[in-house]
Amino acid sequence: MEGRPVIQVLLADDQEIIRTGMAMILSAEHDIEVVAQAQDGLQALDMVESHRPDVVLMDIRMPRLDGLDALRHLTRPQAAHRPQVVMVTTFDDEDYLTRAVTSGAVGFILKDSGPRLLAEAVRAAAAGDSLVSPSITLRLLKQLQLRSSGTGSPRAAALLSPREHEVVVLLAEGLTNAEIASALSITVGTVKTHLTNVQSKLGARNRVEIAAWAWRNGLAGHRA
Repeated sequence: MEGRPVIQVLLADDQEIIRTGMAMILSAEHDIEVVAQAQDGLQALDMVESHRPDVVLMDIRMPRLDGLDALRHLTRPQAAHRPQVVMVTTFDDEDYLTRAVTSGAVGFILKDSGPRLLAEAVRAAAAGDSLVSPSITLRLLKQLQLRSSGTGSPRAAALLSPREHEVVVLLAEGLTNAEIASALSITVGTVKTHLTNVQSKLGARNRVEIAAWAWRNGLAGHRA
């Protein structure tokens, strides 16, 4: 797409037919390019180093090194290149979901989510947003809230300005930056600035972790 940077994507899945299918779907998009395909976690790490993709679509269960371990390696602070990682799996399981979120994934979708959602997840990740399959988004975050057993961080919450608090609540309810901007009558750029400040205050790696923090601390789940 002219005037728009092409998003470079690496696919990591041990099933060739899955990789081929995702590559065909994404290659049909003008703004997305599949630069490499890996059949396990170790190969994915090598290919990330050599190809430096913007986004990695990572399966969870793979031989040699599974997707969650590869995710933790890619998101560690000292990593030479830190792409945005979206977990793609057939396993709709809260334990996998929570481990993916706490390990730094920016999105989580099921393999049967469909072509449109797959491409949207790539674009959202590249833009610094997040996308979790709608069927599991709130269930995942509510599960994180239950697991917290009421242990929050009041001090961290007190650090947020009233506007930052509003932005975080809407984000945790699944709204995009554009939807948050519309709801609060501010610009998308202002939303991004608020989220950058919130990330710094909370020590969060991405907006998924901000949402998880909001649910753990009881900031979300109260809107009608």
